[in-house]
Amino acid sequence: MNNVICIKWGTKFGPEYINRLYSMVKRNLTLDFRFVCLTDDGNGIDPEIEVKDIPQTGISDFDERKPWVFGHGWLKVASFVEKLHDLEGPTLFLDLDVVIVDNIDCLFQEEGEFLVIKEWDKKDVTGNTSVYRFNAGTHSDALEYLNNNMKKVLSSVRNEQEFITGYMASQGKIKYWPAEWCVSFKRHCLPKPLGWFGTAQIPENSKVIVFHGKPNPPEAIKGISGKWYRRVAPVKWIEEYWK
Repeated sequence: MNNVICIKWGTKFGPEYINRLYSMVKRNLTLDFRFVCLTDDGNGIDPEIEVKDIPQTGISDFDERKPWVFGHGWLKVASFVEKLHDLEGPTLFLDLDVVIVDNIDCLFQEEGEFLVIKEWDKKDVTGNTSVYRFNAGTHSDALEYLNNNMKKVLSSVRNEQEFITGYMASQGKIKYWPAEWCVSFKRHCLPKPLGWFGTAQIPENSKVIVFHGKPNPPEAIKGISGKWYRRVAPVKWIEEYWK
């Protein structure tokens, strides 16, 4: 079985994000799949969605929910526990605020041990973990390494994605999606320079639009940029896909 998972903690994203993500996956994935949301609050989530607790990692700061682990995506490393509930096999992780604009069967058909977006503004091995795929239960050694080297890790990386992609790269396990499949709304959809001329467009051959920082999908629909220097004209096509 192919698994699609997401994770929700705290109040930054409401249940409508999970429900829309599930709806987009149903429309754009023709392979058999399970959709699982790992969360600390299942209220309002579509009953068709499997809701499971965020797994215990064996790392005290994470399992006790120390405040710092809620920032910079760190709780996403819980997806790499040795036993991810009853999930087995290919597992695709999607951030809650992505917008799927085309069929994503290819995200399961591409071969690789750990597949991830190549971070667009980095020249090193860093990946963007808005979209990544692995086999459930196969990378718990990353959690063991983090637990045994916490101070070293936190002094050398800014966030979860720098840690996990750097760790996978050091083992020769990382592979990046074809660049056109998963694109940045700000970097690839907005007209240049900084969105000031024209409106956002969907790049050719893209499958998933990644919203990182500001704006998020509902803000982009309304034309809210989140930055004084960046212009975002209202993007109505997002409504067609983000539902």
